[in-house]
This record gives sequence, C-alpha cells and structure tokens, in this order.
Amino acid sequence: MFDWFNTLFFPASEPDITQSLIVLLIAISVGFFVGRIRIGNVSLGVSAVMFVGLFLGHYGYRMDESILVFVRDFGLILFVYGIGIQVGPSFFSSFKKDGLLFNLLAVGAVVLGGLITYGIHIITKIDIENAVGLMSGSVTNTPGLGAAKATLQEIQNQFPTKVFSDPTIAYAITYPLGVFGIITTIILSKSIFKIDLAKESLSLQKKSLDTENKIIHEKCRITNPELLGKSIYQIFKELDSHNIIISRLKNSGSKVVYSPSLDTKIHDKDVVMVVGNQKDVTRFIAVVGKISTDLFIESESDVVARFIFVTNKKATHKTLAELDLHNKFDLKVTRVVRSGLELLAQPSLELFYGDKLLIVGNKEAICEIEKIIGNSEKNLLEPDFLSLFGGLIIGIIIGSIPIFIPSLPVPLKLGFAAGPLLTALFISRYGGVGAIHSYINNGAIHFMKDLGICLFFAAVGIHAGAAFYDNFIKFNGWLWIYYGCYITFIPLIIMVLLGRFVFKLNFYQLVGIMSGAYTDPAALAFSTKYLDSEIPNQSYATVYPLVTIARIFIAQLLILLFAS
Repeated sequence: MFDWFNTLFFPASEPDITQSLIVLLIAISVGFFVGRIRIGNVSLGVSAVMFVGLFLGHYGYRMDESILVFVRDFGLILFVYGIGIQVGPSFFSSFKKDGLLFNLLAVGAVVLGGLITYGIHIITKIDIENAVGLMSGSVTNTPGLGAAKATLQEIQNQFPTKVFSDPTIAYAITYPLGVFGIITTIILSKSIFKIDLAKESLSLQKKSLDTENKIIHEKCRITNPELLGKSIYQIFKELDSHNIIISRLKNSGSKVVYSPSLDTKIHDKDVVMVVGNQKDVTRFIAVVGKISTDLFIESESDVVARFIFVTNKKATHKTLAELDLHNKFDLKVTRVVRSGLELLAQPSLELFYGDKLLIVGNKEAICEIEKIIGNSEKNLLEPDFLSLFGGLIIGIIIGSIPIFIPSLPVPLKLGFAAGPLLTALFISRYGGVGAIHSYINNGAIHFMKDLGICLFFAAVGIHAGAAFYDNFIKFNGWLWIYYGCYITFIPLIIMVLLGRFVFKLNFYQLVGIMSGAYTDPAALAFSTKYLDSEIPNQSYATVYPLVTIARIFIAQLLILLFAS
C-alpha cells in the first residue's frame, strides 16, 4: 500500500527524476535547518546543506547523474552571477581608496595558498586533484572547487582512459577547518595584539573624515565680500569647486527659495544649500562664508526634494547633461543612488536602469519629469528575466571561450565560475549591454545567490557522500586535515602580520580582508557579531570578486599543469 512512499523517500541505486528531486529538496531543507543551529556566535549557515548531502549520500541516497550535473553547474552559475551584480559597483569604486592595497594583500594570500598546495602535492605525493580539493576546502572556496571539477571533466573528455579522484571528498573534509580556522585566527589575533576596539573604531572614523566620499548637504551663508555680484559659475571656477552643487538659494531678507542656475549671481548674506562630499563641502563653506542655521531654505513650500527612480529605458545610458533637466524643467539633480552608493550628480554622469535620483525643484515640474525618467517602483519589483538570463548567457559564452596555452593538455577556460562572475561585474559597472541591464532588486539577488549555492552544495554533497567514509579511511582524513592547516593558517598569519605591522591597517578592515580572502561568509557573519560592527563587510566586498577569480584560476592551473 505504501510502496509509492518507500519509492519516494528510501534510497534507490538508480533513482528517477522524482526521486532525485526529493533527495535534492531534503538536502536543502534539512541543511537550512541545521545551518541555523548556533554554537556560541558560530553557525554553519548555508554550508550545512553540503554536510546534509554528504550524510544522505553516505546512507545510499542518489540522484540521476544528468540531473545532478545540471543542478550543480546551474547552481554555481546563479551564485557567482549574483555575487558579481551585488558587489560590482562597490568593487570598482573601492580602487579609488584603499581597494588596491586590500586586493594585493588578499590575492597575495591566494597565491601563497596555491604555492603551499603545490608543495604538499610534491612532498606528500597526494594527487593534485585531491590537493586542490584540500586547498578549496581549507579556504572555503566553492567556485574554485567547481572550476577544478570542470577542468578535470575537460581533460577526461580529451583523454577518456585517464581516471581522477573526486576533489569534493578532500574539500568536504577540510571545509570545517577553513571556517573555524579563520574564526580562531580572528580571536587569537585580537587577544595577542591586544586590540582596543574603541581605539580602532575612533581611528577609522578620524580617517574617514579626511577621505569619505559620502555625499552630504549643508546650509551656508555667503559672507566673503570678494564673491559678491559674481555668478555661481564664476565662483566655482575661481575656487576650483566643480565637485560642488548648489541645489537651493534664498536671498537675504526673502523667504522665497529657488533652484539657481550657474548664471545666478550671489549677493551678501544669501543662503545656499551646498551638496558634495564632506571634504569638498567643508572647504567650500570655509572660503565663501559660514554654516547657516536658516530654516526657510529647507521649506518645501516653494522648492521640494523628491527621489525619482530611473525606470524608463529611454532615459538609461544618457548623461545628466543630455537630459538637461535644469534648462528644460528648472530642476536640479543633486545626487544619484546606485546599488547603495551615493554619487554626486555631475553633468557627465551616465544614468543606469534602477538609479535613484534626488531631484530638487517645483512640484509640478517633478511630476512632468516622471514621464521621462519613469519612476515606476512596480517595474523595479518585477523580475526582468531578459536581463537576468541574457546576462547568464553572455557569462556562459565568455566562460566557454578556449584559451590555448602551449604545453597545457587542454585549453584554459574561465568556466561556469569565472565567466558569469566577470560578466556580472562588468554589466554592473557599465549598467548593462544593449537590452540587458544590471538592476536586480536586493531581495532577488539574495534569493538567487542562496538558491544557487544550495543547489551546488546539495549536488556535490550527495555525489561525494557515496564514497566519503571510504575515502576518509583510505586516505587518512585526519592527515588531510593536518595538511589543510598549512593552507589555512600560514597565509592568514602572514596576512595579519603584514596588514597590521607593515601597512598599519585598521583591525576592523583587516578582519574583513581575512574573511574575503577566504570567501567565507560564515567567518564574516561571526566577525560582525564578535566585533559588533558592520565595517568588515566593506573590505570583504572589496576583495571578494578578485579573490574569487584568482582562486578559480589557481585551481584550474594546478589541475592543468600537474594532473597525471
């Protein structure tokens, strides 16, 4: 009577599509539950899906091979593409500040880990595929594992007689070491170096005052007699203040507020609203006058400020100068919010789909401009599958381009990991390609990333679980964990020493670089709670994309150069 139930939920050596899907969904749902269990401040998070998959695979649960390969590769593509879209804008802008140093430090740790892995392969005679699995697990890098498996498959397609070990076994054995290794290093380095978190936070705040690019607005009363009677354009030119915007002006003795043009002349004791980054605004006010406490200039009776979303595709990829909102509608754009970043509204700034503009001017004119800009939040909430899947197609095409290198057995490819990641980074940087735009709302990005990594972890876990215990005994899994310690801790220790004592990095930033260099969201989540700060998130996002690409390439090169 219950044969159908047994067929669905009990192990089968040759599962059909329905049985495969049931196993996949059990691994993901139970994995999510296990991942929420906390020991202190630490939880496995989404990586628990892989360990549940290992458990199921060990006890005989299987998936149809073709379904498993599809789920694994499609999950990886979704995951890395979501990462690229999410961190792309902040990744490129970070190079204007400390991003170059952060990335050099993180990528240096990646290269050192690759050299240690090669050394372990040579000294211990471990197969290079297992050594790469050890490396990927010891640094919790899933895309590197995916790239290694894809490269092994390419070699096997070219040379069918060759037989390779599955790097997923070594990856699964050392993965917990990677998670807890970073956490242990964070705790020990804070204790050994006697880090004063209050002092570190104050130091970072002081540094931010000098270099912060956050856009602010400040009221200023004009008192400099040398500027009276001159136009705003002349003042900007004389003071070299082209990164400043005057959004509102109120003449002395008047209650009327309006949005001035560059030809508007300045008079004694006029009050203006100055928009720009902290450093430029402070310098400008110090020269032209003093901070004002005038309340009328902020009144919404004559001039209002409204956020407008760019949702009309006719307005995308046009500069603010091309739209010419001030001359046509007497409106002024003061800032643009893009992927959480605030940008000063320079005339040369190109608008992307999903940008949020802060527009200052007359209410009726703002209503008119909505017809040109769009301002349809409903459109932003609806998924644009053309942009999403179009971007994925481009990523897969780029990842499939063969790069012929002499002496390598098969061409080098970016693969399903690096191809979509690079594509997403550049699409998010340039706003899109043709009809494909970069905007995906945050909820959709998080869903795509989590779904992708769950599919990948479940597939590799179920596949590896079948031989996990036997391989752990055969290859002495404890010895592999010992080897993994070298890959985990040596680059971390050197990174901490160089970052702290040579480059004098703030501890909050250094912790984010450590987590990002090992692409470890579990360590990042721990550090933000342990340090009670969101600062590590910034440096984590800065190094994550380049580190991911570097780990993918190193995993591929090790396989291509040394696989027997």
